[in-house]
Amino acid sequence: MNPTMSNGERAVSLDAFRGATIALMVLVNDPGDSRNVYPPLLHAQWNGWTATDVVFPSFMWIVGVAMTIVIARRLAAGVSRTQIFRQAFRRALILYVLGLIVYAWPNFDLSTQRLLGVLQRIAICYLIATAIYLTSNIRGQLLWIVSLLGGYWLLMMLVPVPGFGAGHLDVDGNLAHYVDRAVLGAHNYQDTKTWDPEGIISTLPAIATVLFGIVAGHILRLDGPLRRRAAWLFIVGSLLVVAGEVCNTWLPINKKLWTSSFCLFMAGLDFAIFAIMLWIVDVQGYKRFTKPLVILGMNAIAVYMASELLDQVLRAIHVSSNGQPVTLREWLFMLCSTLASPINASLLYAIAYTMLMYLVAYAMYRRGWFLRV
Repeated sequence: MNPTMSNGERAVSLDAFRGATIALMVLVNDPGDSRNVYPPLLHAQWNGWTATDVVFPSFMWIVGVAMTIVIARRLAAGVSRTQIFRQAFRRALILYVLGLIVYAWPNFDLSTQRLLGVLQRIAICYLIATAIYLTSNIRGQLLWIVSLLGGYWLLMMLVPVPGFGAGHLDVDGNLAHYVDRAVLGAHNYQDTKTWDPEGIISTLPAIATVLFGIVAGHILRLDGPLRRRAAWLFIVGSLLVVAGEVCNTWLPINKKLWTSSFCLFMAGLDFAIFAIMLWIVDVQGYKRFTKPLVILGMNAIAVYMASELLDQVLRAIHVSSNGQPVTLREWLFMLCSTLASPINASLLYAIAYTMLMYLVAYAMYRRGWFLRV
């Protein structure tokens, strides 16, 4: 999506924010050794949050900002809402299928094929948020946010889970994971087996995350100086962070459940971080140093797909090391281990892998190849 605002300004900071998000996503997803990782580069075990937990909601939020700008421009050009939704459905379907491919490779076992996941959640939330955007104004969109977050909160606290009762928010006793166990069965995330971090019920507040991005898009498209819009974004972000912390008292901030407090808090961080980037990059004009991030951001889906599939290839290829068979991934990590301590070698591997993905994005950028879905 081309993040150009209504007055013709291009929000370079949005491309840079997307690029920074995908770079951090690759970095945290691909350590050399998952047992030796600095704590900020790991997801919170359950309640609470780390820098890693900011990545996925940020990407979802950015989807909302970009789609607001693009759809508003297309509506102004006379494209019908039906045609826009039809194209959004096609785009969502492609994203969903790409998500299936990511988790199908390399075994292609339909009996355990993961049905939900990162790209699948983006696809579902993008499509529903598009429908909401096309059929409501800003007031209606805010009402949808309140309804989704409030409704999810009530579901999690009031609907009883067989064998546990209502209001349980631990790993086994919460409603979201019960629904995943009952509906998805063997098609859950392979690392958890019985529930999915991008599961069915927790998709409701994830839709609200995209809608928060839509609200930011409305602010970005306002008339007046860009610095004033950046200020409003920062103010809204600060209020949402406070709201998330307040709600954390009753419903803990939890990425795996995508709790309402998590949604509020992360949306607040996104508003604030983007406001700062907008001020630095687009208001003050410091655009040159963001070029690598912009290049990554312009092919974010391609970079994510490449990072996931290449990792699977490295795990599938076996080589010999001191007469013992090891995967190519393990062999590459052993090279890093000769240069640093285990935890720093793990980080070194992740940085090298992220740089490799940047080279992929740079090669695509130089050739004018952009993955459009």
